Parts: sequence; structure tokens; C-alpha cells
Amino acid sequence: MNDNPKWTILQGDALKLLRDFAPGTFDAVITDPPYASGGRTQGEKNKSTTQKYSSMGAAAPPPFEGDAKDQRSWTRWAAEWLADARRLCKPGAPVCMFIDWRQLPAASDALQWAGWIWRGTAVWDKGNSRPQKGRFRQQAE
Repeated sequence: MNDNPKWTILQGDALKLLRDFAPGTFDAVITDPPYASGGRTQGEKNKSTTQKYSSMGAAAPPPFEGDAKDQRSWTRWAAEWLADARRLCKPGAPVCMFIDWRQLPAASDALQWAGWIWRGTAVWDKGNSRPQKGRFRQQAE
């Protein structure tokens, strides 16, 4: 990064991290929260995020918490930090959230409960998913 960055990436637990900022600090929120959708069974969901989401071995990013929540607790948690983030944003600031298709309804609820206005969805077509018999490919976020 240069000596005068125009943006900053903050990584951490939003419920703790956002406490350190004053209202009106942020121009926008661009976030990629834990999706809490990684696994069909509770055993799969309880695996380390490094095991679930990375094939990088020792070079994998560190594991993170929050990915084993059920949908209701995830929605409540997301609404809480999204409300904190909204309070810290300048008027009119946008929020953009990456989310998995399984959590899209919960994300929509959390955003609106936190006071953001739902404007719609922009789809990221990853283009590289495996075919699934009787289902659409899961290649979008």
C-alpha cells in the first residue's frame, strides 16, 4: 500500500473492532462475513474453517469463528454488527455484503433490521461449479 491510502481493510470481530470508531467515520461498508452455511451436518459445520474452505495447507488463512451458527443466530448476530456499522457510516453510505445463496434471505433480513435500505442483489457468477443432478449449479454468491 502507498503512504496515503484511500481505503483500509479491517479484519476482525466486528462487534469488538467497531467499538473503536466514532460516528461518521466510514464512507462505505464492504464485508465478507462468515456465511455459516458450510456443511450439511452439524459435524461438517463444526470443522475448522481452514478444513472446510481451504486447500492451501500450511499457507491457509487462519481459522475464524462464527461459521457454525444456525440461521436464526447468524441473522441476529449479523443485524447487530450491521447496526453498529451503520451508526459509524456517513449519511448515504452503501453497504455491500458477500453472501452465499443459502444465507441470502437471512442477510436481507439482517440488513433491514439494522436500518439499511435493501436495494437488491448483484450476482458474482463464479463459473466453476460442479453439476448436480436435479439441481442448479451452486456457482454464485
